Amino acid sequence: MVVRHATRITAAERDVTVVSGTRAVTDWALRYLGRWWQAAEAGAPFTEPLVSADVDENQFAKYVQHLTSRAHRQTVYANAPTLYENGSGGMVTAAQPGDRLGYRVRPGHIRIVGCDEESVALAAARLAREVVRGRLLQEGWSILRASAVVRGDRTILVLGSHGAGKTTCALLLARCGWQLLANDRVFVRPAGDGVRVLPWPSAAAIGLGLLDALDLYDPVREHTLRGERLHPTQDRRVTDALAAGHRTPLWNDNGRELKPQFFPDQLADWLGLALAAEGRASCLLFPRTSPTATAAETHEDRRIGEDDFFTGTTEARYPDIFRILPDQRATVGPALACLARLPRHTLTLGHHVEDNTALLTLVSTVGPKDGVSREA
Repeated sequence: MVVRHATRITAAERDVTVVSGTRAVTDWALRYLGRWWQAAEAGAPFTEPLVSADVDENQFAKYVQHLTSRAHRQTVYANAPTLYENGSGGMVTAAQPGDRLGYRVRPGHIRIVGCDEESVALAAARLAREVVRGRLLQEGWSILRASAVVRGDRTILVLGSHGAGKTTCALLLARCGWQLLANDRVFVRPAGDGVRVLPWPSAAAIGLGLLDALDLYDPVREHTLRGERLHPTQDRRVTDALAAGHRTPLWNDNGRELKPQFFPDQLADWLGLALAAEGRASCLLFPRTSPTATAAETHEDRRIGEDDFFTGTTEARYPDIFRILPDQRATVGPALACLARLPRHTLTLGHHVEDNTALLTLVSTVGPKDGVSREA
């Protein structure tokens, strides 16, 4: 009899159970999701929703053969070319030949098969997160493109496009006594007269230059030289740069920075950051980073808008090919209206850590100019 291991993941009372004959798969979900959400080992009987994930090369080959022998669709899911077919009764069959992963999805149960433990574990954690995401969206949560830090009953949300400085702001505040809640995106939902905030569990990408500026490069390199691994989605060139002691930013051919990718527990254990599991929004920051700028509050008329949210039309990394997400647009309006009433600051950040930190410390402890809240 094959022993089945299980990890149950819960966020805001919505859960999913990852089940596998390989403990490494369920342990991965525990590690990847457990620092942000609640996660614990679970025993039989296993109730839906379930993500069952196993190393099974024969079943993977059957899924690929099933898809390639008939009409199917193609897309990119989690940065991997993906074949998929929508069947009857909500059934979806999919395969990622390059990653050697196959999927069979029906309402309440996702089955994942692959050819090695690590790829199966990655896929299981990712799809478990998607199941919880779908259940949270059904309960009125939205996904906001933001970093977040928490101190006591206050949560600062840092918004902006790629490269604006969201991660910089969050890390600088986290080094000043705030707890890191999120590095890239968060769940938000109106609650009473405020907005609850939950983290989106993911690997955290932090550039080599920023690590060096924050005096975090050396401890990361020491862990790497001891053979400890960062998240496997990290580009090999980043690993090689850390091993060689190179500190300058790396870029791919498309002009996107290649960054070290940290597991959530490594943010605490390697970088010494305290993590938070929930918050209540109190303030919005809109940074803009310029190498030659002096850190300052600009008082520009930057307002939160629908473009700051992830919806089915703006989600490029995880399109809903498995049909497990509800229409996300309906939840954006109420969250946007509540967030728009919060105090906000627009900032310009330079490359001087001390000046940036002083500015962030100031705006995080006092209200907008003259102590009067500017409504967005």
